[in-house]
Amino acid sequence: MYIRPMSIFIIAEIGINHNGDIKLCKKLIDIAVESGCNAVKFQKRDIDMVYTKEFLDSSRESPWGSTQREQKKGLEFGKKDYDEIDSYCNDKNIEWFASPWDVNSVDFLKDYNCKYNKIASAMIIHKNVLEKVASEQKHTFISTGMSSMQDIEKAVEIFEKRSCKYELMHTVSTYPMPDHEANLNVIKTLKEKFSCNVGYSGHESGLAISYAAAALGISSLERHITLNRAMYGSDQAASIEPNGLRQLVGAVRKIEKALGNGKKDVTESEVPVAKKLREHIKEEERI
Repeated sequence: MYIRPMSIFIIAEIGINHNGDIKLCKKLIDIAVESGCNAVKFQKRDIDMVYTKEFLDSSRESPWGSTQREQKKGLEFGKKDYDEIDSYCNDKNIEWFASPWDVNSVDFLKDYNCKYNKIASAMIIHKNVLEKVASEQKHTFISTGMSSMQDIEKAVEIFEKRSCKYELMHTVSTYPMPDHEANLNVIKTLKEKFSCNVGYSGHESGLAISYAAAALGISSLERHITLNRAMYGSDQAASIEPNGLRQLVGAVRKIEKALGNGKKDVTESEVPVAKKLREHIKEEERI
């Protein structure tokens, strides 16, 4: 049975917006902490497993060189970087975790005592990644972009067979996502079908759709963050800047309080107002 959590778990998706720069990465972690996020998230790839040699050897101009390999390698952090991220997040008292894009990356992330796992939308059909992640028995966020209901059912089956806790995240995988494609009513559909917590991973410009998702009773909210949306990177345009992140977290916490418990009662603050506005109604005239 679905039970709405007491508080929405807010994830600041750094992803690859660090552009391979650990100093920039730490600035983004600081922003997430200052804004009141619950966690920061990254993406981990073994590029030789995720991409073909032909693709990696093809041309692409970037700050790191003229091939796809140089660009993809430039965006990846190695063990030394993740050791530093792990230490920094521990010092800042914020959770961190990452979405692995291949089985080698699942093994890589095992070296860290992360509380959570994440299945990226692109990986929801990758049986080996799903099984390896589910076998770790960590609470796992499963994004559902680019996926049919059948895809989601198959992924959920793997996690349920291994008794691994999970929650689905409604996602539309376009960067940025056009507002009219948000289809937030899928949140309700997923809750009813799978009887599980459902979050929202947003790729839209602005904050309004994320606010609407919060009002629908999501359990988690993930948004990409950046220092500046004009920076280099494919995810930057679908990211929110520091002021936007602070505004988002503050508004979501207000929305949570405003949703209340669903019981219709006369509030304490209404009692004196009712007395004043209804004092002219005689006892025999009242229902």
